[in-house]
Amino acid sequence: MSEQQQGADAVDRAIAQGIDLDGTAIDSEKLGLYHDVMALEAGRQRSGVVNTMRSRIVRIGAKHLSQDQLNEKLISAGFAPLKAKELAFYYGG
Repeated sequence: MSEQQQGADAVDRAIAQGIDLDGTAIDSEKLGLYHDVMALEAGRQRSGVVNTMRSRIVRIGAKHLSQDQLNEKLISAGFAPLKAKELAFYYGG
């Protein structure tokens, strides 16, 4: 996999071009729905950058770290520990 096909920027570039990372065209219906939902998200009231940072850390960190590792890292960085609803959603417990 080339460096251009890694990370969120690669996905954003592919969406902008309408072409998946494997070179196939992305269906216009899928692109349309994506753009509609992203427009709704762009207009949503924000609760603050720190809250958004924590949400992203939890959402993405749960894919890569164990529950204990993520919770420890959150606490060490001064964020609130994982909440019961996050544990249930991301870790099934």
